[in-house]
Amino acid sequence: MRSVLFMFFVPLIVLVSNRAFAQMQNNASSTRGVVGYMSVLLPVLSVDNKTTTTNFSKNTIICFPIGINALYSDKFGFSFEITPTLKINDTSSKISNFLFDPGLMFRFKNGFTIIPRLAFETSGRYGITQVFNKIIKRTKLLNYFAATSIPFRLGNSSPSSVGLNVQFGFIFN
Repeated sequence: MRSVLFMFFVPLIVLVSNRAFAQMQNNASSTRGVVGYMSVLLPVLSVDNKTTTTNFSKNTIICFPIGINALYSDKFGFSFEITPTLKINDTSSKISNFLFDPGLMFRFKNGFTIIPRLAFETSGRYGITQVFNKIIKRTKLLNYFAATSIPFRLGNSSPSSVGLNVQFGFIFN
């Protein structure tokens, strides 16, 4: 339990405290630097060779991705994301999975980014996730974004699957 709390709160503290580093300059016009983000992700559906599963049918699944983006230019960066997954049903709620999801960022004009990510889950599944991200509102302190992702998963003696997710969050400038 202590290690899970450590893995959650240390990155969160780093994300929030990046303003304390006087040498960093992160503003909306900056193309280089390190920024953090927090978001909420809702899996819409998952399809494998046997079943199609939708969120909110038997269980409700809510994910809370947090991450750090290293921006190397206005066209390229690297993203490091961790995602705890909360599973809720009629009788209980629990953290059902933890995802480590690094990826390259291909940045385009108008705040559009494509992020192909590797995916490693504590459930024993692994694969790739293709993310299509768009900044929807810019402010002095935060950039709000919406994203759609398509996770492809294998492993853990389960059939391979593909899914569709929606994500909303904010990036700390």
